[in-house]
Amino acid sequence: MKDGTEILDPDPFRRPPPPTPTQEGPRGIRYDFNDGARVLLPKGAWHVELEDDESGNMLFSCDADEGWVTSTKKYYVPFHIRVWDRADMSKPVLDHLMDLKGKPVLLKFSAGALGDIIAWFPYAEKFQKKHGCTIECTMSADLVELLAAQYPEMTLSAVPEVKTAEPYASYRVGLFFGGDQTCQPYDFRQVGLAQTAGHILGVDPQETPPRMPPPRPRTVMEPYVCIAAKGTNLAKSWLNGFGWEQVVEHLKSLGYRVLCIDRDHTSGQGWTWNHIPYGAEDFTGNLPLPERVALLQHAEFFVGLGSGLSWLAWAAGTPVVLISGFSLPICEFQTPYRVHNTHVCHGCWNASDVTFDRTDYFWCPRHKGTDRQFECTRAITGRQVIRTIERLRADRGLVAPKERK
Repeated sequence: MKDGTEILDPDPFRRPPPPTPTQEGPRGIRYDFNDGARVLLPKGAWHVELEDDESGNMLFSCDADEGWVTSTKKYYVPFHIRVWDRADMSKPVLDHLMDLKGKPVLLKFSAGALGDIIAWFPYAEKFQKKHGCTIECTMSADLVELLAAQYPEMTLSAVPEVKTAEPYASYRVGLFFGGDQTCQPYDFRQVGLAQTAGHILGVDPQETPPRMPPPRPRTVMEPYVCIAAKGTNLAKSWLNGFGWEQVVEHLKSLGYRVLCIDRDHTSGQGWTWNHIPYGAEDFTGNLPLPERVALLQHAEFFVGLGSGLSWLAWAAGTPVVLISGFSLPICEFQTPYRVHNTHVCHGCWNASDVTFDRTDYFWCPRHKGTDRQFECTRAITGRQVIRTIERLRADRGLVAPKERK
């Protein structure tokens, strides 16, 4: 702004930490752990060290007369800060080992896709239990509505609201592209979408579904299956020209109602638009997430893509048949009913030599503009998905509705 007024990004995930460290140390030194270890030194003659207390590795050591010292690493590290007056090096002026117990901590979740937050949020509880801290999590309003009542011990705030004005520590939990290893210890493409949050926060990376609201009364009385056929970009879609029609026809032949629960009836861009699969019932709409969860909790199973509704079905405890070619099976949650085809180009989302372009709806980094574009999902056949569905039914002892007495 010309008048010098600062405009803050409405998403706290992208908002910088407080301009001044929130903790006051001796002799005017200030420090905190917001986006890494931060030390602000008044004018003097200082020597500063930042150590990883877990390993004993010295991460930074220098003389400074005044100004900032900040760590390169922004993910969870048990920092130990020491500051000496160079006139007397016998004892540190500030000797502070990071201790989160009872301290206010801000976890800034990216306000993006539904599936991402479903995947990452359980690690906030793991972090709180490990450290005994007071946590505020920022996320989209619809997810606050879904999760807040299940986690009363934490504060969940809808973007752009932030209640914790002076956190002792804060961490950004999200996807960092381009091989970034300052905000994440490992490239998320190599460890999995959910697990990356565990590594960022320094807790057990084992995936854990978040707690969902208790089941509401059933609204669809007949046995049914939920499906979702749309994603945020074309690479997530199942682009076999006959696949969805064959799957819907098969499910209906067994006596199931097939409910399409995508948010949008039609989605797409430019020259391609996706519609509800032929033969499925229209249960689309931008409905509150608790209503979507209630529908999923009573479904016999769910068939979807590597997208948010599959994660929501997983969290609801609904068996999931997940169809994805552009991601590897390590990317999404573990399910024995993952459909993937390794006979063609596949898994570019997890490849370390390409970077996902979220602005390109037609992103296909290896074969865009050729007759091989999106072959990763075009090669997944209806037969392959139907056989996976039948394996799921056999494993769970699901009798076809038309055969039930």
